Amino acid sequence: MNQSWWTRREFIRIGAGVAASGAGGKFAWLEPNPLWASDRPVPPSDTVRFASIGTGVRGCELLQASLRVPGVECVAVCDLYDSRHTAAQEAVKKDVPATRDYKQILDRKDVDAVIIAVTDHQHRKVFVDACEAGKDVYCEKPMSHTVEDGFAMVEAAKQATRIVQVGSQRVSSILYAKAKDIYDSGKLGEVYSIQAYWDRNSASGAWVYPIPPDASEQTIDWSGFLDGAPKRPFDPVRFFRWRCFEDYGEGLGGDLFVHLISGIQAVTGVNTVAARAQSAGGLFRWKDGREFPDLLETFYDYPDFRVYLRCNLNNDQGEFIGFYGTKGTLIIRSSSVTYSPQDTQPQPEAYSIHGWPAKLRNQYLENWKSEHPLPEPLAFKVDDEKEEFRVPPGYSDLADHQANFFHAVRSRKRTVENEEFGNNAAIGCHLANYSYFKRTPAMWDAAARKIKG
Repeated sequence: MNQSWWTRREFIRIGAGVAASGAGGKFAWLEPNPLWASDRPVPPSDTVRFASIGTGVRGCELLQASLRVPGVECVAVCDLYDSRHTAAQEAVKKDVPATRDYKQILDRKDVDAVIIAVTDHQHRKVFVDACEAGKDVYCEKPMSHTVEDGFAMVEAAKQATRIVQVGSQRVSSILYAKAKDIYDSGKLGEVYSIQAYWDRNSASGAWVYPIPPDASEQTIDWSGFLDGAPKRPFDPVRFFRWRCFEDYGEGLGGDLFVHLISGIQAVTGVNTVAARAQSAGGLFRWKDGREFPDLLETFYDYPDFRVYLRCNLNNDQGEFIGFYGTKGTLIIRSSSVTYSPQDTQPQPEAYSIHGWPAKLRNQYLENWKSEHPLPEPLAFKVDDEKEEFRVPPGYSDLADHQANFFHAVRSRKRTVENEEFGNNAAIGCHLANYSYFKRTPAMWDAAARKIKG
């Protein structure tokens, strides 16, 4: 049904003003983060020397990203799998010392900070030991394997006054910074609904990683891997595909939900835990012995808005976060952020009055028209227009996130994703999994620091 009642002549009268507003919206490239580079070389005395504890897929990605950050130097690496020592040295393009024993790393006096990229179930152990050894910590996401682990890690960082950064790199992205600027501007109006998803459709996306041909009990410290988990015979599938199993990881929640929750916390500024989570999903396709679902959907109740998250390993829709406000919509996709205004211009009722007699209907429209006169042609303007922003080619939010961390190590100022932020995001993952496996709403008891069904 056509809801417009202004005449064609009236639209023509204001047309010049509309044309001047640029109906197609605007597009811009975002400027790289200044932390990427330094105006002057970092003096040797300010160089941050770090070691990576865990040099698998993620650990090597972090090591490669560190090469783009000025004033840092990798001085040692550690992993339970010997071949990863070589991979790490190749990643940093340097023959650094390598070991299986992370405590040897912590004993070194030349190590200022450590990257923790081990399996989730060992985050707490390595994190607490690193803090007690006086090392600043970049800890991969999710920060914790359990709720109890997370609060123990927060306390350890506090007691040792350590700098902590948790590794959801989008928190440091120039894309998310722009999204936050738009959100904080009020252009969205009131935001009551946020929806986000991260979908994949590949064996790699479902963590079905190939087993290296040299994997054996001779090349892997299997007992070290099982520290903190039930004892089992050697199983390379569990070692290399650990995200599939509850003993070591959190499945979709810990791998992907945590990125979405961290992004939502960063943009909205709401650094808290949802009061309730309700999950649904199932294991439909990747029935390879894993314990986590390949489809997970969760509704979260936050104080001022509701959040819907989805991760589906059976169809690739990429990464998406949508903020739906009363005045506008903000959409983040992999490399772009788009703002679209809602049409909130006053309009006369055009639906229900069709049940009125013509005389009453016409009278209503004339009265409405007199109460809402058209602006003069030169005074007419569109209050808002669509905006799109993209990151430049070659941009790395991972390098920005590390630069943020190493800058904080020097300045002793807190990071953008400190231990409280990371802990809250991780608890969101634990809520989702609790609800899924127990088939009940998961309630967060902040006073008791526990999840209740």
